[in-house]
Amino acid sequence: MGRGGPGTLPIAPQVLRGPTGPALARGSAEPPFPGGGEGRTVDERYDFHSHTFLTDGETAATDMWHQAVRLGHRALAITDHLYTEDPRPMMERLLQEQKAFEVEGFHTLVGVEVSMAPPARIAEIARAARKAGAQIVIVHGETPVEPVPPGTNRAAISSNEVDLLAHPGLLTEEEARLAKAHDVVLELSSRRGHSLGNGGVAKLALQLGAELVVDSDAHSPDHLLRQEFARKVALGAGVPLAHVQRVLTETPQRLLQRCARGR
Repeated sequence: MGRGGPGTLPIAPQVLRGPTGPALARGSAEPPFPGGGEGRTVDERYDFHSHTFLTDGETAATDMWHQAVRLGHRALAITDHLYTEDPRPMMERLLQEQKAFEVEGFHTLVGVEVSMAPPARIAEIARAARKAGAQIVIVHGETPVEPVPPGTNRAAISSNEVDLLAHPGLLTEEEARLAKAHDVVLELSSRRGHSLGNGGVAKLALQLGAELVVDSDAHSPDHLLRQEFARKVALGAGVPLAHVQRVLTETPQRLLQRCARGR
């Protein structure tokens, strides 16, 4: 079953806030990353990967969104970890918080990061999350610093249920081709350890036409990134200056709109 197909729940219009679609907040990086801090930036920031205390984060979604607004974010997705358990209790809580949070011009998304699941079950878990109300589904990719089950990248990309592959690690050329074919966005991560694979991911994505975004994988409000630091993450991964706008703004805008439609 594909994203947005039969059996999935469309995003309720009243859940999405902001002038152009879903309500989202901005993202950040692991402490003590230099990207955090107060003050708004001129450029708008989009972040599709962050966590709350419902899993391994430090605070509530509302706190994350407030900090994202302060940093000038346009959107922030909360994507708490989902293993093989029932996603409904977590999604109910996140959807309640989302419904209560509204800031003009700012968009919130709530969803899951499918993590450490058997690759053969990723599509099933993602479908269950969407049925429970997830507006975005990402998968914890094969980062070089954690024992992720081999085959996770390929299973996630091929599932037709996943929007974004987080920190893919040692991405293969075949996986990059599949990401383009299945319209799965690849993440450049600012989080320590996960970021070790950024260069290879960027190289293959640029070579084969897969889409990229920069995410924070924020676990607390002070991990969220300013746009100027996200730009450094992209450039440091080898993204050419002429392509940075696409990675930081154009692809995130398309991903946000896609999630708002329910895929």
